[in-house]
Amino acid sequence: MDHAENLKKGEKGAWISIAAYIILSFVKLITASLGNSDALRADGLNNLTDVIASVAVLIGLKISRKPPDANHHYGHYRAETIASLFAAFIMMFIGIQVILGTAQKVFANEQARPDMLTAWVALGAAAVMWLVYIYNVRLARKISSSALYAAAQDNRSDALVSIGAFIGIIGAQVGISWLDPLAGLIVGIIICLTAWTIFRNATHTLTDGFDVDQIREIKESIAKDRDVQEVADVKGRVVGNQSFIEITILVDPQLTVEESHRITDRIEHYLEHNHSIRYAHIHIEPYYQEK
Repeated sequence: MDHAENLKKGEKGAWISIAAYIILSFVKLITASLGNSDALRADGLNNLTDVIASVAVLIGLKISRKPPDANHHYGHYRAETIASLFAAFIMMFIGIQVILGTAQKVFANEQARPDMLTAWVALGAAAVMWLVYIYNVRLARKISSSALYAAAQDNRSDALVSIGAFIGIIGAQVGISWLDPLAGLIVGIIICLTAWTIFRNATHTLTDGFDVDQIREIKESIAKDRDVQEVADVKGRVVGNQSFIEITILVDPQLTVEESHRITDRIEHYLEHNHSIRYAHIHIEPYYQEK
């Protein structure tokens, strides 16, 4: 499938997240005001902040679709990774706010009895966001989009936040007031851990980190080519959802330039069809047996 088409499909997932967040945030805020629920009000404000993260992902995907230009010879694919990094920062901020808000309520010993309607709204919102999460995480894996995967993790965190709000509201209804802060604390920790995972993966990519096992597999598969005497070096980097590979192979020094070129074409074709790598720079050097 064409890379630009993949990014366009990724934009669809981002738009679904934005639409869901806008609708749910207004429903939650209005219901929370009518039903006197601090948990649902915080959940609604959380969704409003998530709109910013989803817009960042959408912008990152749109920029990634831009073709190479005079200042970006390798294209704009890294905009997608930067977008996922931005989403991680927003998620971490939200997670810390949830934890601090929970701690403040514990120390203030605040107790409230919200209307049961707020609980059902929170539960319904959790179900909606879980469906959005399933759609986006499947699409992200299909098109190998780090930004959309980060957005999907944010969708999941928001579903958990709504479940936490539901548990807290039910707890307040039956007189177990400590369930509200406990649920908030757990949800806040989950959000922060998810944000840290996204941040770690994004920074690993931006610093040209690459999977060691994948490098080994590529090296072993290239070494099986009938004309490759030795694979001297394999380096890789991930730019957006594309892998860029640099390979140095040793071949018979008597081969002509045309014969050597056929070898590189064959290896490039093999990498694209067996490892989904479309960008490979192959350097050929002469092979001399040690005497």
